[in-house]
Amino acid sequence: MPALIGRNPGYTPRRSAGLTSYERALARAGLGPVAGIDEAGRGACAGPLVVAAVILDPAKLPKLHEVADSKALTAAARERAYSEVLAAALDWHVVIIPPGEIDKAGLHVCNVEGMRRALAGLSQQSRYVLTDGFPVRGLGVPALAMWKGDEVAACVAAASVVAKVTRDRLMRDLHQRYPQYGFARHKGYATPAHSKALAEHGPCPEHRFSFANVSGLRGLGRRSGT
Repeated sequence: MPALIGRNPGYTPRRSAGLTSYERALARAGLGPVAGIDEAGRGACAGPLVVAAVILDPAKLPKLHEVADSKALTAAARERAYSEVLAAALDWHVVIIPPGEIDKAGLHVCNVEGMRRALAGLSQQSRYVLTDGFPVRGLGVPALAMWKGDEVAACVAAASVVAKVTRDRLMRDLHQRYPQYGFARHKGYATPAHSKALAEHGPCPEHRFSFANVSGLRGLGRRSGT
């Protein structure tokens, strides 16, 4: 019977390490620095898709107190976490994909390409990548897709925070141009209030016309922003 090959305990993520367990295990295996990638705005029917890549400084991981899945944080907590991430990051990069590009290429294609572009935009070369949700080909380095990665890996949670805060700020800016839609409140997601505004005013240039709830209203109301 062939001998069983044991797993090196030093390379195994430990639950006791919390969000930093994967980065620490990969670093011990000689696979650092580790980049995390995540997006914000995938399910919105207006506004851009924002993708962020973040490499955290291993020495500063213990200082990450506010970082968590961005969707689980209040707006004020996300802003604090954003500042914390930038202070702890060795490198970070954000890609902003406008609605027209999403309509032309498709949401999933833009999401995958955005992840590639976010990683390529880092000035520091990562040796391993953690992505949230689904595998991404063509990154050029080994990668692991993690289910709910923003809840289990610090670098993915950091990327989630950067992407979310960046997009929220963009949507607040869009609210100044198109106040009738309430972008500052719902950030472009299809809430009842947003749907009501769409039915009343019709879509504006910042809406995603490839989304069924927007394309169905193309001829209704008046076209905003024209």
